[in-house]
Amino acid sequence: MESSIAIRMVNITKTFGEVVANNKVCLDIQRGEILSLLGENGSGKTTLMNMLAGIYFPDSGEIIINGKPVTIASPKDAFDLHIGMIHQHFKLVDVLTAAENIILGLNETRIVDLKHVRESVKQICDRYGFVVDPNKKVYEMSVSEKQTLEIVKVLYRGADILILDEPTAVLTPQETQKLFCVMRNMKADGKSIIIITHKLHEVLEISDRVAVLRKGQYIGDVQTAKTDAMKLTEMMVGRAVTLDIERSEPINPQPRLVVTNMNVCDKDGVTKLCDVNFTAYSGEILGVAGISGSGQKELLEAIAGLQSCKDCSSIEFISDKGERKQLSGMHPLEIKNLGVALAFVPEDRLGMGLVGSMNLTDNMMLRSYRDGKGPIADRKAPQKLAETVVRDLEVVTPSINTPVRRLSGGNVQKVLVGREIAMQPQLMMSAYAVRGLDINTSYNIYHLLSEQKKRGASVIFVGEDLDVLLELCDRIMVLCAGHVNDIVDARTTTKDEVGYLMTYLKEGGANRE
Repeated sequence: MESSIAIRMVNITKTFGEVVANNKVCLDIQRGEILSLLGENGSGKTTLMNMLAGIYFPDSGEIIINGKPVTIASPKDAFDLHIGMIHQHFKLVDVLTAAENIILGLNETRIVDLKHVRESVKQICDRYGFVVDPNKKVYEMSVSEKQTLEIVKVLYRGADILILDEPTAVLTPQETQKLFCVMRNMKADGKSIIIITHKLHEVLEISDRVAVLRKGQYIGDVQTAKTDAMKLTEMMVGRAVTLDIERSEPINPQPRLVVTNMNVCDKDGVTKLCDVNFTAYSGEILGVAGISGSGQKELLEAIAGLQSCKDCSSIEFISDKGERKQLSGMHPLEIKNLGVALAFVPEDRLGMGLVGSMNLTDNMMLRSYRDGKGPIADRKAPQKLAETVVRDLEVVTPSINTPVRRLSGGNVQKVLVGREIAMQPQLMMSAYAVRGLDINTSYNIYHLLSEQKKRGASVIFVGEDLDVLLELCDRIMVLCAGHVNDIVDARTTTKDEVGYLMTYLKEGGANRE
C-alpha cells in the first residue's frame, strides 16, 4: 500500500500569531484518486493545501513525496515536485492569450516557441477532454474557460497532483458536469486530485475519499461510497446538524421594489444591464441566478445607490404604509435619509462591506455612527452587536478587538451578514452571502434570511449554488448577458432549466413579473 501513496503529510503544524491553523495534521494522498477536503471555516483546509503548494511553510512536521522527505519553500519547489494548485481567484493576465499565460513565468533558456506551446496544449486537451483556444485572449473568455486554462497551465508544467480550491463556485450545472468528466479522465490517467469545497452533493458525486478537518485538527477520512451528507456534516461540526432549508409560503405579498427600464453602463460605457424590469415582493425571497459577470453585481449596486443608472431607469421602493419613494439617482446616504430600511451584503467583503484595518466593534459602528446626537459616538451598542454576532454566528476570532482582515474569509462574511441582518431591513439584498462558508454556517444564514422573509422583508438573494436557490427562494430571476432572461417559480422549475436560461438568451423578451 505504501507505493500507492503519492504524498504523506506528517504532524504538519502552522500558526499565525496565537491562532493555530493546523495542529499536527497527518494526511495521505493516494495516486489516482479524487480526495475531497472538508471542514468548517477556519478549520485549516486552505492553509494545509497552501503549504503543499509552497505558499506557506509549515512551522513543524514533514512532507513525504514518493517515499522521500522534501522541503517545499516556494511554488517553484511545488512545481518541481509535480504539484499544482488552481486557486478560486484565477492567476491570469487578461491581455495575454491562453498560450502566453501558460508559458508565462517559466524560465525558458531560449526564445519561446509559441507554436510548440500550442501543440502541447492541443495534446493535453485531446488527452483529457478540455476545450481551450490557445490564441484566445483571457479577457474574452468565460469563467469556465478561464478555469480550464488554469488547469491546463499546471498540467503543461507537469503536475501529477492537482489541488482545486472551490472549483465549481461560479460554474453552471452543465459546466460543472464537464469539469467532473475531465477530472475523471485525469484520475484515470493516474493523477491525484484534491478538491476543497463546501458543496456536499458534489463531494458525494465526484470524490473517492473524504478527509475532514475540524478546528485545525485532522478528524479522519471515509470512503465516499460509505457515507452521506448528514454523516459528513456531523464529522465537520462535531454534532448532528439538520440540512433542511425551511421555505414557508409568502404571506400577503405586496410590491416592495419595482424596477423599470434599468440600464447600467460601466465607466468605459460598456452596457452591464439592459432594460431590466422586475418586481420584488414583501415576504418573499427573490433569487438571482446567472453566470458570473451577467450583471448581478451592477443590479444590486444600482439599487443601493452605488452605481449610476441611465435617466430612463426607475427604482421605486414601496414602504409598509404604501409610501412610494424613488431611489434612482440617489446616493446611499440619501436613500438612508429617505427612511428606506435597506441592507446590503456586497460581493466584495473587505473592499466595500467592511474596513479590514478596523476591529469588529468599529465595523458595526459604520452603520450607526451618524445616529448619535452628541459629538462622541456611542460604542456600547456596536460592541454589544459585535459580541452577539460572534456568539450567534460562531465567528472564529481572538476577540472583538481583532482587525477583520486577520479573520478567514468565511468569518469576515459572517461579520458582514450579521451586521446587515441586525438592521431589521424592509429590503435585504445579498450577493453570494454564503460564498466560502462551511455547511453549518451556510444553513444558519439561510435560516436568518428566511426569518427576514417571515417578518415581511423583501429579500433579494444572488447565489451561485442552484440547488440552494431552488430550495430557499420563492422565485428566481435569471440574468443572461445583462438581460432578464426569465423569472421562474423556484418550486416548479428545475436546475437544468435555470442552467439553460443562464447560458442562452431567449428571444422576444421574458415574463418579468
